[in-house]
Formats: sequence, C-alpha cells, structure tokens
Amino acid sequence: MTPGARVAATIELLDEIVSHSERPADLVANAYFRARRFIGGGDRRAVSDRVWSILRRYGQLAWWLERTRHPDRGARAIVAADLMLVEGLDMAGLESMFDGGTYRPSRLGEAEYRALRQMEGHSLPHPDQPDWVRLNVQEWVAPHFREAYGESWGREIAALETPPPVDLRVNLLKATVEQARDALAREGIETEPTRYAPDGLRLRRRLSVVKGDAFQNGLVEIQDEGSQLVAALVDAQPGMQIADYCAGAGGKTLAMAARMNNKGRVVAMDVYESRLDRSAQRLRRAGAHNVERRAIDADNRKWLKRQAGAFDRVLVDAPCTGTGTWRRNPDGRWTLRPEDLAELVPKQAAILDAAAKLVKPGGGLIYATCSVLPAENEKQIASFLERNDGFELVPVGALWRDVLASEPPPELENGPYLRLSPLKHGTDGFFAAALVRKAVAKPVPATVPAAAAGAEETTEEATPDSASEAAPDVAPEAAPEAPHAPETPEAPEAARDAPEKPEVPREPSA
Repeated sequence: MTPGARVAATIELLDEIVSHSERPADLVANAYFRARRFIGGGDRRAVSDRVWSILRRYGQLAWWLERTRHPDRGARAIVAADLMLVEGLDMAGLESMFDGGTYRPSRLGEAEYRALRQMEGHSLPHPDQPDWVRLNVQEWVAPHFREAYGESWGREIAALETPPPVDLRVNLLKATVEQARDALAREGIETEPTRYAPDGLRLRRRLSVVKGDAFQNGLVEIQDEGSQLVAALVDAQPGMQIADYCAGAGGKTLAMAARMNNKGRVVAMDVYESRLDRSAQRLRRAGAHNVERRAIDADNRKWLKRQAGAFDRVLVDAPCTGTGTWRRNPDGRWTLRPEDLAELVPKQAAILDAAAKLVKPGGGLIYATCSVLPAENEKQIASFLERNDGFELVPVGALWRDVLASEPPPELENGPYLRLSPLKHGTDGFFAAALVRKAVAKPVPATVPAAAAGAEETTEEATPDSASEAAPDVAPEAAPEAPHAPETPEAPEAARDAPEKPEVPREPSA
C-alpha cells in the first residue's frame, strides 16, 4: 500500500471503531481486516499501530479540532490532525496524501484546509490544554485518578499511554520456564524472565506467537504479568477445591490448574456460558484436566447452594471499568461513562457477597479487578468487611513472600493490597485483596455445677456459619465486558489475559 492508501485505511478503520463504540475495538479491527484479505501483514500492522496510537491521544487531537474550528470531528479530521501534530507533516505533505488518487483520501475542502493550516508547525501538547485533555482522559474520570494516585496521578495516566509488552505465562503442566524459553527461541522469539511472576516470560520485541508450536502445543499462554500475579496470590495447591467465580475465557483458571498439577478441582464459573465455552479449547491445549465449568444461572441454582462453604479458595475477578488496561484498550478511555461506574459498584458488591458464601472456614477469598479506581477497589473491600465480620484482610506483603518466595516491591511491602501499575511495575493496572474466612472456634465447656457433679460432660462443635448460608437464588448479573485488544488483530480470546475481564481491546502487536 502507498502511504496515502494506508492513511485512507486508517480513516476507515478508525471510523468503524468510533461508529461502533458499543463493540470492543479489537473485534471491530478483526472484522475490518477479515473483510479485506488483500491488505498484507505489514500494512495491517502499520494501520493498526496508527489507529491504536491515535486512540491513545484522541482527547488532545479533538481539542485541536475544537480550537481551530475544524468543520468535522470525524475520523478523517482526527487522522489529518495527527499527521500534522504528531508526524510533523506540513500542508504540502498532507495535500499529497489527500489528493483523491486511487485508494487515497479525497482532496481537502476549503474549511478543512483553513483549520489544518493553523496546526502547521505546532506539536500535540499546548499550554492551554487542561490537565485532563493533556493526559487524554475524560474530564469526569480525572478526579478518580487523583484519588487513586495523589500527586503522581499524571505520571500514572501517562504510563497508561505507552504500548504494552507481550507477556507469556509458561504452562507448568507441559514445560519448565527454560524449556518454554528454548522452544520460543527456536521460533526466533527472544524472551526474558518477567520481573515478578515466577512463570512469566516477556518478549523482547513485539511478535505474534499464536501460530508457533510453543503456543499451539500449550507450552505458553498470553497473559499479562499482573494477571499472573493475581492468580499466584490464590496460592492454589494440589488437592485443593478452588472456585474461579468470574472465570471468563479462563486465563487465571489455567494458571491455577497448572499450579495444582491437575490434582484437586477448579470450578470455572461465569454468568455467560458462551465465555466458558470459549475456554474449552484453551483447557485442552494446556492439558488441564481438573477444571469443571459451571454457568451461574437458574439451571445451576441448586448446585450453587450446595457448594456453600465447600471451597478452599474463591477468586472473584470482578467485572470492572478496565481502566488498568487502557494501554491495551485505548478506546476504553472514551467509551467509559459515569453510569457504567455507578452500575458496576453495586454489582461488584453483590458478586463478592455471593462468592463469599462458597468459602470454607479458614479458606481464602481473593477479590481482583483490572481497574485502578478506588470505588471499585479499596472502597469495595472496606464495604465488604463492614458487611461481613467473618472475614479479615491478609496483608499482601506477607502473602507475597509465602506464595512467590521473593521480596515484594517496596511500595507493596507494608500495604494491605496488591496495587500494580505500568509506571511502577511494568504491568497492567491491577488491584487484588486477599481475605480469609475466620475459622469457627469450638465453644468453651461451661463449668459443671456442683449439683451436676458426676454427670457426663458434653460439648458440641459449632456448625460453620457457611453451612447455613445458602447462595442467592439468582446470582448477580455480571457487568458488560469492557473492550479487550488482541496482541494481533487475529489473536485468540486467550489474549485478554492480559486482562480477562471485562473482555476489553488489546493493542495489535507487530
């Protein structure tokens, strides 16, 4: 494709994404390229990279269109502004692409020309831009980031604009880390160990791995290091009974099953059976045989009630805004609405309460999101503990040492929660809290009155609270998934674990 033809394809794809904002950007991109098989791999990567980069800075570009009174706010205007302000084209260079030639954009109109001429020689940042414009977030979201990060909120958001790496989790059911690394090297894919996750590998440059033997044979799965760490905090051990309450396509389910060496049981649950169905191929490829899939629906209501107090661990990877995945899913910056957050918070609370009933006394409840907003994280846990005094928090520093056998990052050492970010840890933004259900103590025998001397003393062990706590008749409905972007436009559902839920867009890989 000529440079002008690539620009025209960029405009088409961006327009498709913006006009179908209810669909994740990666799915729109996949459909776009499937319908245009004539576009070669190199051109696909170039167009995808430009679109994802534009989505990251969409707010600033829109600000310039407003400032220069551009007659249009659509994809054509946004792409033209990006060529001027980011790639540094002058008007002559821009007109050479917008010349109406074969497969190239039509000529600039007079009003377009006047607006774009005002951008000539300027760069994207401008002193008049408010903080929320400069950081490419919606105005209503900015206070939530300030609350989460304090004075460093700007740097944290800026880190969410950087392209993410490609992380892999080695499947211990089929290979050691070194064996997987060698297998990838034979395919020309160079990796290095992840910084914190013991079973992780990070690609040294962005490549697609999904067609190679290492991936196809189940040696590795695509999963962000942060997602791997959340799964590790569950501390899955062989023989345990574990529930993955919002399993989605099963990325964390697979990680836990591998740690259990196929011994014990993992129950993957989700309100959408279609998501669980998509995990079947991944489970077969990974060789995970101890996973049972259960839809949380009316058909399984009685079964769910019988599971009260039955699990050693319950993971709640809750539906959320996906704000921690914005470097993979930049369209999420612009599709998130205040009402989405308002609907998600009570939904998360209901899911957490329902899942808590499954935990046995002495068992663990792990709550996680791929959000960085306190309303979905710290405040959610504080509210849960107020409602459920049978649980207590386990500080993440102590748990980290136990399950990862390494020292936690200094900022997590003394904190109660796992809070990961691209700026500090090089991962997606994740939150996790580990809770334990207090064991029920046996009652102390009463002192035997003198009149009853000689009578037989009996004590009864208290019945665990969980035995009488039935799960709700109807499980809370999960929130709609946020967009997930694939590592390549053709990447499988597995790619989300670099988040997994909602099913939010990932950046196309080179």
